Amino acid sequence: MPTSFHQSVIDEFRANGGKVGGPFAGGDLLLLTTTGARSGASRTTPLGYVRHHDSLLVVGSNLGGPRHPGWYHNLLAHPVVRVEVGTESFEALAVPAEGARREELFAHVVRASPGYGDYQARTARLLPVVVLEREPEEWEGRPREVRTLADKLLEVHTWLRGQVRQVRAETEAYFAAPGADGAPPSLGLQIRQRCLAFCQALEFHHVSEDGHLFPGIARHHPHLTDVFDRLADEHRTVARVQGELAALLDGLAIAEPARFRAELDEMSARLNAHLDYEEEVLLPLLADVPWPPAGATAS
Repeated sequence: MPTSFHQSVIDEFRANGGKVGGPFAGGDLLLLTTTGARSGASRTTPLGYVRHHDSLLVVGSNLGGPRHPGWYHNLLAHPVVRVEVGTESFEALAVPAEGARREELFAHVVRASPGYGDYQARTARLLPVVVLEREPEEWEGRPREVRTLADKLLEVHTWLRGQVRQVRAETEAYFAAPGADGAPPSLGLQIRQRCLAFCQALEFHHVSEDGHLFPGIARHHPHLTDVFDRLADEHRTVARVQGELAALLDGLAIAEPARFRAELDEMSARLNAHLDYEEEVLLPLLADVPWPPAGATAS
């Protein structure tokens, strides 16, 4: 739970379109909502930020304390966060910067807000610099209009395909880059965070299908029992590979990057085949079902 001071800042921020007085008056402040690494509960924290091109940067300074702040541990476990800036609210992928990029971004932060340099001087730990990457509003292949449940399913599938393509492309580029000492590269935090976010989104999608979409369709199409049995079996297969990927992502450093790439290739192949089959059998059934449902608001 936020402290009473933090909660008062959060309340003032939301009541005044992102403007806060007191020690934060005139500063750049955002609200970062993370998912608890252990609890799974939402946690909102007011944080200073610095703009860098199209991204926002936040620093795990903890006022120069010896430990990383709780919100940083949360975003390592759940990379998709919610950001509130002014009156705007959006989801973002939280990616801690590494190596030379971290040094470059931290220097940029200190030029804009010198106090972070003082915080770094107080502690032996390297202050994390986290890039909040906003999800593009449009992506290749997205349906222009979502009017039916078939459109919505295709929209989600398009996002999933795009994400796994991006993870694979980043992985191949990372492996192609020569290592400083000729040793096999570890896996970068950018890839780890994006892959973990993708795995969590895929799990949520499949749980929603198994719990709501498939039973609802099956009630109206009892002759498709074999189809839904096959889809459920494919979900279990994808979940197995996804679980193996998630186990490899447990921690900041990936001990077996080559195995990660093999597991990613397997999941990509199985997922694309599954999505192709799901679209073949389900899109015709959902083409006349309006979206959003009557009385609901589209997300």
